[in-house]
Amino acid sequence: MTPSNALRRLDRPTGQLTVGIDLPLDNDFASARRRGVPDLVRHAELAALADRLGFAALWVRDVPVHDQVRFGDAGTVFETFTHLGHLAATTTGAVLGTAAVALPLRNPLLVAKAAATVDVLSGGRFVLGIASGDRPVEYPLFGVDFDHRDRIFRSAVDTLRAAWATPEPGAGISVPDLGVHADLALDVLPKPLGGTVPLVVAGRARQSLEWIARHADGWFNYPRDVSSLAGQIAQWRASTDEAGTRKPYLMPMMLDLAENRTTGPSPIFHGLRLGGDAFLDHLGRLDELGVSHLSLSLRSSSRPVDEVLHEIAETVLPQFPRQVVSTSTAS
Repeated sequence: MTPSNALRRLDRPTGQLTVGIDLPLDNDFASARRRGVPDLVRHAELAALADRLGFAALWVRDVPVHDQVRFGDAGTVFETFTHLGHLAATTTGAVLGTAAVALPLRNPLLVAKAAATVDVLSGGRFVLGIASGDRPVEYPLFGVDFDHRDRIFRSAVDTLRAAWATPEPGAGISVPDLGVHADLALDVLPKPLGGTVPLVVAGRARQSLEWIARHADGWFNYPRDVSSLAGQIAQWRASTDEAGTRKPYLMPMMLDLAENRTTGPSPIFHGLRLGGDAFLDHLGRLDELGVSHLSLSLRSSSRPVDEVLHEIAETVLPQFPRQVVSTSTAS
C-alpha cells in the first residue's frame, strides 16, 4: 500500500464522499460554549469503536499550549504524534490524520521523522494535515516570529519533502534551507512506505490557493454554507486543474445529531444541529458539490457520543462507506 492510497481512501473511492471523526470523542462543548478540557477517560475505547464501526478516518489536532483565556479550547489534549502512535497500534481500518499540525512551531526534520514513523507503524494509513497556526501567544514560546509564519511554513514543506526522499547510494538528503547537502551523507529514517506522506493544507496557511494546489496533495477547508462552499470547490478545482492534477477537498463540521430523525437543520458554531433525515440530505448535497471527505466533531453533541456513533454507522455509513484496503503493520 503506497502512502498516496491513504489519501485516496478519503477521496471519493466509491464515487461518494467519505465520513470521518474528529478526536477527542467527547461532548464537552455541549454546555461549555466551546471552552473546556475534554474528558479522556474513554478515549481509547471510543476511538476503537469508531474504527470498528467503519468511519473512514480519525483526525487529531495540534494545540501545543492550552490558552484558557483567549481560546479555551484544549484541542485533542494529547501530544499529537504520541497519540497517533497509540492509534496506529489500536486501530486497523481508519485513516489517521492531523487537522492540523501547526508546522512553523515544530522542527520540520522532527516532523518528517514523526510523520514517517506513524505512516510505517500504521501500515500506510497516515495523512499529515498542516497549518500555519493562528494563536499568536504560542509563537514567542517556541522562538518563532508569528508575522513570518507564511515563509516558515513554505520552507518547512520543502524540508518535509526532502527528508522523505531516498538519496542516492552513499549520499544524503539535500535540504538547502537548513544547510544540509548530499555530500554530508545525512538521512532521516524511517522512510514512508511509498516514498512520501500525503500532505493536506488546512485553511490557507497564509498561502495562495495556487501555491496550495501545487505543493499539497489536498485541501482541508473550513465549513461554509452550501452556496459559498460551491464557489470554494470551484476555485479549488480550477487551481488543481491548472497545477495538472485533480486533488481532494476535505472539510470539518460540528454535528449535534438530534434524537428525532425529522428535526430540521439549525446552525451551530461551525456546523449544524439536525435530525438523521436532514443529515442524510445534507451529506447528499455535499457529495453533489464534490466534497471528498467530511470530518465530524461531536464535541457539541447533546447526546452521548457512543450513541451518535452507532446511529451514524447504522444509517449513514452504508450509503457513504469507507474503502476497505488491507494493511500490514510494521513490527
